[in-house]
Amino acid sequence: MKKRVLLGMSGGVDSAAAAKILTEKGYEVSGATFIFFIPETSDYPGQAAEDAAEICRKLGIRHYIFDMRRDFSKTVIEPFIESYISGETPNPCIDCNRTAKIPGLFQKADELGFEYAATGHYAKTDVCKTSGRNLLLCGSDKKKDQSYVLYNLTQNELGRILFPLGDLKKDEVRLIAAQAGFTKVVEKAESQDICFIPDGDYVNFINRRCPRKIQPGNFISQDGTVIGKHKGVPCYTIGQRRGIACAFGKPFYVTAKNPAANTVTLGEEAGLFSGELTAEKINLISIPEIIPGMEASVKTRYSQRSAPARLYPEDGGVRVIFDEPQRALTTGQSAVFYDGEKVIGGGVITCVSAK
Repeated sequence: MKKRVLLGMSGGVDSAAAAKILTEKGYEVSGATFIFFIPETSDYPGQAAEDAAEICRKLGIRHYIFDMRRDFSKTVIEPFIESYISGETPNPCIDCNRTAKIPGLFQKADELGFEYAATGHYAKTDVCKTSGRNLLLCGSDKKKDQSYVLYNLTQNELGRILFPLGDLKKDEVRLIAAQAGFTKVVEKAESQDICFIPDGDYVNFINRRCPRKIQPGNFISQDGTVIGKHKGVPCYTIGQRRGIACAFGKPFYVTAKNPAANTVTLGEEAGLFSGELTAEKINLISIPEIIPGMEASVKTRYSQRSAPARLYPEDGGVRVIFDEPQRALTTGQSAVFYDGEKVIGGGVITCVSAK
């Protein structure tokens, strides 16, 4: 009997190629598209759902559409807004995978009797031969590797999830989709925006949905001197240089934010470097606990390279001490710990120190 797998399908080239690969490997595949967000003025589920349905028709497999808007609003959109208002810079893609996309996929898989779930992420899984723990590994395409946004996967989820694209490069994925006749999705441009803010204007989005409107305030220097006016604390991220309407005769960057005082601190680039961070909401994958002082490579943004550091368990969180100071460490982002290609685990950055 064929093993049944429920594949999350976004209507893009990655999940289309994943569907083709899984069917060729002999799985009984069904596609699942989750509707997480529809603009307030529309009831249209979106082009993505139609494109995913068309792929499934071409492959002769079943396609499901699930309305997850209520859960998504509660677990992703509301925390996203609150995080920005409180002075952090959140990563909604990580929150979505942790609270909506992956749990939702497994919930539907269980309800419908599927043994496995699958996605089009560029990552791999394995099993540790000594401990028996399920592992999360980097994808073979280092430019597309998405292990960073998947660090919250549980042992149970890792034992049942399939990543058909883990060993492939993006060009190979596009070729698979093209050869399968999925011309429409092959020609699609990759989305770089937050899915629920397609125009990229997250400040306007927050103002529309939050009763606490974003208020202008003061730019201040490192010593607290007022040096200009800002448009609102959520409008800026640590390390930002563009959009700062102050004339200093030299480059100035956002080095700190204080939502309580409604101030944004500006300084020279040297002020962006920090040697330590604390991460909380920790999820560990390859090991059951952090060994004090253990070495790891730590990645603090999806697009950044990892950097060598030592890890120390601390009050339910993890203190990370880098070998060399890192630029623009930002609360609300995630720190993910690696041992080579293997994900040790990770957590959300809650504190940054210059030490």
